[in-house]
Parts: sequence; C-alpha cells; structure tokens
Amino acid sequence: MALEVLEGGMLTTVQDLGRYGYERFGIPVAGAMDPFALRAANTLVGNSWDKAGLEITLTGPTLQATEDCLIAVTGADLTPRVKGREILLWMAVFVRRGWIIDFAGQRTGCRAYLTVAGGIDVPLVMGSGSTYLRGGFGGFEGRALRQGDLLAVEPTRLDLFALAGRSIGANFLPPYSEEPEVEVILGPQDDYFTEEELAVFLSSQYKVSSTADRMGYRLRGPPITHRETADIISDGIAWGAVQVPADEQPIVMMADRQTTGGYPKIATVVGADIPLLAQCLPGKSSVSFKATTIEAAQLRYRKMIADLERGLEEDLDMF
Repeated sequence: MALEVLEGGMLTTVQDLGRYGYERFGIPVAGAMDPFALRAANTLVGNSWDKAGLEITLTGPTLQATEDCLIAVTGADLTPRVKGREILLWMAVFVRRGWIIDFAGQRTGCRAYLTVAGGIDVPLVMGSGSTYLRGGFGGFEGRALRQGDLLAVEPTRLDLFALAGRSIGANFLPPYSEEPEVEVILGPQDDYFTEEELAVFLSSQYKVSSTADRMGYRLRGPPITHRETADIISDGIAWGAVQVPADEQPIVMMADRQTTGGYPKIATVVGADIPLLAQCLPGKSSVSFKATTIEAAQLRYRKMIADLERGLEEDLDMF
C-alpha cells in the first residue's frame, strides 16, 4: 500500500529518530524535531518507535490512501482531517482506500507527525530513514515531499480495526506552550561567562527568531557578554546545546545541528524539554531557561517515556 501526495504542504519530510554513529564523519543526526510526538504516533498505530513517519511543518500536505490503513497524527494542531472531517490528535484513526487526508490550518504548535501502521518505507541511509535537507539525502529522495510522490508503506499484520480509536490522554503529554520554560544543564563552557551574565541568561525571556529552523533556533533578547572571547577550540555539539556567538545572542542547536562548533556553550537543554522547543513558532514564541541537575534531568526523561507507555495502557482500559 502507499500514500499518494496530492499536495506537499509547506515542508513535509520523512523522519525517524535520527542517524546515529556518524557524527565523527561530519554527518548530522537529523530525525524528528519532536521525538516524543513521533514515538507517540508510532505507538498509537502499533509500530516500533524507530519507524519513519512524516514531519509536517505549519501547513500540512494533502494525501490519498491507496489502500485501507491506520494513521495517527500527533504534535502540533494543524487541524488534521480525513475525508473532510476533523480527526482528533493523539488517536489512531482508520482510513479507507481512496480517502483524503489533509490539514485545514495551524492552531497551535509548529510541527505535526503523521504515522501509518507498518511505517513509511524508504531506503535506509547510514541506518536511518531520516531526511537531511542540507545534504540532500535520506528520507524520500533527500527532499521535502511534493505533488505526485508515492510513499510506500511497509506491510503489517496488525489488526487495524482493533487498534483504531486508542489514544493518549492530555495528562501524559509534554506541557506544550508558546512561551515554554525549559530546563538546562549549565556548561560545558559556562566559565566563559561571569555569574552576572549567567543570571541574565537564566532570568530573561528570549524570542525565537523568524530565521529559526531545523538546524538551530536563533534567539533574541538581553545580550550575554563573554568574559573575554567568543571563540573556543571547536568541539562536539549535542542536541539542545546553547551556543553564544560574538553577537551575544544565544542559539539552541536542534535536530539538523552541525557536528562541531567553535562558540562557547553556556548550557544544554534537557532531553525532556526538546519537544517544547520543537513546537515553538519562529517569529512568535518565546522561551526562558531554568537550571537543573543531570540527575533531575535523567529522572524527568525517564518519567516522560514511562508516561507515554502508561498513558496508552490506561486509555486502553476504557475500551
């Protein structure tokens, strides 16, 4: 079976959880900007977490099912519809052959995720189906979807009717917001800043620039002055690393981040709060930072993953 692309939307790409193990060769990880939403969508349709789905940015595509299938849409609310009727987010929905899947418009958030039972079937490049747009590889021909594309779906033996209707309750979702407060671990180059400048960073609100993209979120707000220089010997860049270049405005590195960088990193956003950043709207949303510990960050991340599994189990008890 397959999904036919009638319209590609603003930026719709095939993404899984990323391309790990190749950063030492200069290959970015890529993958879903909101990995929680992709994991949830895969869980709802009975897939393993690592299956590829669609990442849909702001304006959704128009798709047609060539066979009966089971889909789920999670993340941003872009008003998903099937056969002209709005469907619920965070719920598995049965779609018959020939039915149209589209999106009526953005309400909240930035990126929605659509999965299909079986998973989107694309060639694996370095072990991943994720699209890396700047490199032009992975996903569907290394690019965003456009009219006429035919997305193959892996076969599945799942009982699609049995899975249809299950959902994940709001209590088990990340606290998405247009003004999220995200937790950070200070460092590794926080010594490049005075205590006063660290206080500025942790007490200010920063607007997400309109130039923010999958590589990094440029922020605009109170400047963060370096003790001396804005340069370091280039070292590795982790997801969520907050660089402060010479213009004294922070940049949060995201899914398509470069593998190394030469600006001091004042902090790193914890894994549990990456989904909050992923759903920020460029040019509109604002973000603030709060320091935490590695131990607390690990506990929060484990709880987020456990809540995903528990939320689905508790919702199934309703059927």
